[in-house]
Amino acid sequence: MKDEKKILGEERRQLILEWLKESQKPLTGAELAMKTNVSRQVIVQDISLLKARNEPIIATSQGYLYLQTQPQEQTYTRVVACYHTPEETLEELQLIVDHGVTVKDVTIEHPVYGDLTASVMVSNRQEAEQFIKKIEETKSAYLLQLTDGTHLHTLEANSIAKLDAACDALKKAGFLIES
Repeated sequence: MKDEKKILGEERRQLILEWLKESQKPLTGAELAMKTNVSRQVIVQDISLLKARNEPIIATSQGYLYLQTQPQEQTYTRVVACYHTPEETLEELQLIVDHGVTVKDVTIEHPVYGDLTASVMVSNRQEAEQFIKKIEETKSAYLLQLTDGTHLHTLEANSIAKLDAACDALKKAGFLIES
């Protein structure tokens, strides 16, 4: 790696942008760093600069994603209020993704900062397990721990029926807070 040439500045950011736009899966900072022969911290700074230019890049637990402007099919979203313990997070995510629904994010209401939202972007069991594994490996706290278990999720699916089925499963498990 030391013999390889670093890709510098603007050229590197343009390559990162191209790779993100072309990729159907998230790209990690480590992957991008290796491809450009720079440190992961340089990639983090590059991503920040690209976001400052209003590039629709989001950081997920699996890596960076470029949000495509035109969805390939009609999608529906729904925000749901949930309540459970940190230990039940995997069960909650699996209940949702098993119905063909993506968990886009999690939001809590913090007493000082107001609404705090974090990207989740989990669409299947493997991604749910990877999300939990990353939380455990990094010894990170779940946002729901700041609100004793209460949180919101933005859910997305290609049909309202799938959203309804996921919500029914959450309700049956006792995770859904109903108004």
